Amino acid sequence: MTTSAARPGVLAEPAERARTVACRLAAALCVRGLSPSRPLAHATTRSGQVLVLVPAEGEVATALAAEDDRSTVLLVSDRAPVALRDRLRAQLWLSGWLTPVRPAGERAAALAFADVHPAGDLLGVGRETRLLRLDLAEVVLRENGSCAEIAPPDYAAARPDPLSGVEAAMLRHLDEDHPDVLALLRSLLPAGLVGPRDVVRPLGLDRYGYRLRIERPTGTADVRVPFPHPLTCPGQVHAATRQLLGTARARPC
Repeated sequence: MTTSAARPGVLAEPAERARTVACRLAAALCVRGLSPSRPLAHATTRSGQVLVLVPAEGEVATALAAEDDRSTVLLVSDRAPVALRDRLRAQLWLSGWLTPVRPAGERAAALAFADVHPAGDLLGVGRETRLLRLDLAEVVLRENGSCAEIAPPDYAAARPDPLSGVEAAMLRHLDEDHPDVLALLRSLLPAGLVGPRDVVRPLGLDRYGYRLRIERPTGTADVRVPFPHPLTCPGQVHAATRQLLGTARARPC
């Protein structure tokens, strides 16, 4: 897979991308000495603390009741919300030491968790479920065929992309209901980039613009159609998209 841009544009820093990937639900928990498992939920709070929710009677909670902490990797996968040939966009490795949240701190931790990810299983904390804290030692982001190592303080200080919460719904709407809009976005790509047998699909949406996937008979390529200016909130997406479409319509045939 290759990556290019429709024209130069500012891209998110790795720490911001890592915090955005951390918002995705798909995750695997690899605790030293235990079989890999899936947590009930996970979250990085606004302060940058990584929290993991597991069953109270499960293997992870039981092991940590006997041993206060264990080295752990939380692997979060970022997949495109539309059905592409290869949906995996990025993977994030959060490595460190997993420790139970003490009863005195459970309520505050659960509220901080719910503030960014209101998972239903939080209602059972202290009874059916247990909250665990992952103290980070290493953060690694893999995307576009390369890896970036991010210092834990930089990860904690970063913020997710402001469009991360609406991206999935907007891309599915674009893919299923607006082939005309997708065709106009495609027309903004450099001449010759898309062949007659290629198919262009929506891949991503962030504050810097749209990412499109070109599916070719022999492979794929990812390209970016940037907004004129980075956005600061989801409410700006429609105006920025209209501006891109106006540019597309004004281009000579």
